[in-house]
Amino acid sequence: MSVEVELRGVRVRYGLLEALHGVDLACPAGAVTVLVGRNGAGRTTALRAMAGLVRPTAGQVRWRGRDVGGLDAYRRAREGIAFVPAERAVFGALTVAENLRLGADGGPARPAFPELTALLGRRAGELSGGQQQLVALGRALAADPGLLLLDEPGRGLAPAVVARLHAMLRESAERGRTVVLAEQTVPRTLGRAGFVHVLRRGRVAVSGELGELRDWEG
Repeated sequence: MSVEVELRGVRVRYGLLEALHGVDLACPAGAVTVLVGRNGAGRTTALRAMAGLVRPTAGQVRWRGRDVGGLDAYRRAREGIAFVPAERAVFGALTVAENLRLGADGGPARPAFPELTALLGRRAGELSGGQQQLVALGRALAADPGLLLLDEPGRGLAPAVVARLHAMLRESAERGRTVVLAEQTVPRTLGRAGFVHVLRRGRVAVSGELGELRDWEG
């Protein structure tokens, strides 16, 4: 199985604090990979390093076989990497439809979530937290990225919506898209297919198949 994105010996510092301590991890192409860990484990920082939002102080971020450590986040986005942070990044002054069209590079964008259909004319900043999360996810999906990075995508969503999202991510991976998401625990509704890296205190504690590590506590 080929590798879509990987970290090789990556260290990331925030001031005096080192968040990643020489992390090595690989995410297979056309599959769902879950970065699992408690708050402060380094999973969000790993995603941000892949997206280009933080620069490693050492090591390499490799995407499709090349070192992209010097590539800015907007360049990576243009080349097919989409990142959805946990804090529901939407353009609050724009309508839902306008947010989705931004993801589709100005073209028409059909909502990926039926819950958004009745909200297309509403300003995104007026929506609830869960609705804003759906807008952010929908905008990323509208961009049709090759690599989709999601930080706790189910935060603020109803369990039924989360289950539908996970089914969508599995189907998307089956069609060739690579999905990497950060979670505190392995989501039950993801099924058994996929790969898991468990992070603890800025290091990879264990890696393996999703079905094997579902109940791993560390």
